[in-house]
Amino acid sequence: MAMTIPTKDLSRSSGLDISEQDIIKAMKAIQGYIDITPGDFREIYQAAYSLAVQRLFNSFTATDLMTRSVLLVDQEMELDQAAALLAKKHISGAPVVDHQEKIVGIVSEKDFLKEMGVGTEPSIMQIATHCLENKSRMVGKLHSRTVGDIMTRPPVIGAPEMTIGAISTLFINRKINRLPIVNKNGLTVGIVTRTDLAHSYSAFDGRM
Repeated sequence: MAMTIPTKDLSRSSGLDISEQDIIKAMKAIQGYIDITPGDFREIYQAAYSLAVQRLFNSFTATDLMTRSVLLVDQEMELDQAAALLAKKHISGAPVVDHQEKIVGIVSEKDFLKEMGVGTEPSIMQIATHCLENKSRMVGKLHSRTVGDIMTRPPVIGAPEMTIGAISTLFINRKINRLPIVNKNGLTVGIVTRTDLAHSYSAFDGRM
């Protein structure tokens, strides 16, 4: 069983405007007397710009960034069905849920590769070689097994109010590629991926 949460357009727009408060804080942060020359102004601008970026990162949340249409994979789904589904949807991984639709893990191509015995980040040629040398054994490892058998657990999850800055830090520290967003009832309301983060950075650049 696979489920998809319907999409709702709840996005909001905001610009990266350097406020007077950003400039005042930047000027206070610069040591010594300020004689406004082009060089000084550049220094003030850079400091104010940094503060504005930080303010924007702390004001945008997962709710603004996340993809609301989320593919959820049942932990009892067989691996061949799950692999076919992920391939059909052109995604590399998805949250795994139990019968109550609560997230219990994450399954990704890395889990499949690890189970197949080729490591988590093999090259194409490594995969090809391994397939040719171990075809029957590889198929045997995946036969009649379920997503719950190979998924990564416990899952790393986030809340709708998490800021983009906090999400970016979590991605780096936990070395993850996707972050399911759940509400107070533990139900999935969206997902943030590295692609979503990259798009947000591009959007910030366009507002500067």
